[in-house]
Amino acid sequence: MFLLRQIRRNCVRNFSKSDNFLILGIETSCDDTGAAVLDARGTILGEALHSQQSVHLKYGGIIPPLAQEMHRENIEGVVEKCIERSGVEISDLAAIAVTNRPGLPLSLLIGLRYAKYLARSHSKPLIPIHHMEAHALTARLTSQVDFPFLCLLASGGHCQLVLVKSLGEFFLLGETIDDAPGEALDKTARQINIHNLPEYQSISGGAAIEDAARKSSNPHRFDFPLPLSSLRDCQFSFAGLKNSARRQILASQANNEVGPGEMIPHFEDFCAGFLRAITRHLCHRTQRAMEFCEKEGLIEADGKKSLVFGGGVACNDYVFEALSQLGSLMGYDTYRPEKKFCTDNGVMIAWNGVERFREDLGIVDDIDSVDIEPKCTLGSSLIEEVKQKHLACKWAKIPLLREVVKSDK
Repeated sequence: MFLLRQIRRNCVRNFSKSDNFLILGIETSCDDTGAAVLDARGTILGEALHSQQSVHLKYGGIIPPLAQEMHRENIEGVVEKCIERSGVEISDLAAIAVTNRPGLPLSLLIGLRYAKYLARSHSKPLIPIHHMEAHALTARLTSQVDFPFLCLLASGGHCQLVLVKSLGEFFLLGETIDDAPGEALDKTARQINIHNLPEYQSISGGAAIEDAARKSSNPHRFDFPLPLSSLRDCQFSFAGLKNSARRQILASQANNEVGPGEMIPHFEDFCAGFLRAITRHLCHRTQRAMEFCEKEGLIEADGKKSLVFGGGVACNDYVFEALSQLGSLMGYDTYRPEKKFCTDNGVMIAWNGVERFREDLGIVDDIDSVDIEPKCTLGSSLIEEVKQKHLACKWAKIPLLREVVKSDK
């Protein structure tokens, strides 16, 4: 084992000097089967993705055993297609990066087992990847985002504010205490039956709510509470917003005699109000994180300051524009990955593998020692330190939806 480790370290040093190593990334943490091959410069040589979204939309949510079965059916084909498109062989790879934490246990197992099979068959080391760390670092693939930077990660299963000091050095400033924003958007979309309309049938609930909200004539028609408004920390909560939305939907259905599967009146205004409430909450917590980091000297007030928005919710142009305007007011440049890389994919795993391989960080020769971690924190927690500061903030203004242009990228 010592000899293998020494050979690998020499290999890393040589690859770093010649800058020509290749990393395969494999992603199966939830309902997307993804693979990609990247070189040391971050060039995407080949990628492939199988999405289960259309299947799970029919069931109103992800069914873990079904997700696992579909991963099992598609993992080999996705990886083979990726390798074929990249024009390389498995033997050309320096290492195999694979998501092993956090995520759905049944889904994580498929990707990790297949990565182990490839690693054993071709004598390659593994790079176990933290799914949320990969989301946080993906913006560095296409943009010059230097350490340290502040990162908001928002998806269907997570909502976290983290300070990223360096590769593998994360500090958690806040996280959701109940639901995630993506889940709140998806469930609310189902409750208003938005997928019964042809134009919204093939897209996620969050995307449907954003598109419907753009057609709103009165975004203030429905009123939603501001979560955790009395708590001066960076924690999130979306359960209250979700419950408020449900109550208003039921009331509108009863008052207007809305039949099963029908839309409530003014549903576009409802979507606009709900999306604005979620955005406001995300922005307020992010602003407090900015002020905390600067007051504590974690980010230099006079230096280059960067905010990264990652995860599936980062596809939402309205939320991104609101964060960008907040960032501009606070002196931050705001970044997000290309939309196709905001949701789960193999590219983000391969890129995290590239950055880790360069630094010889977290590369594992003992393949049997790697296991899944379905529940896993991200870095060290500073949540209590943020609470103790009890920072009061003068909130930045949130833009109106009609002021935001929809982006294709």
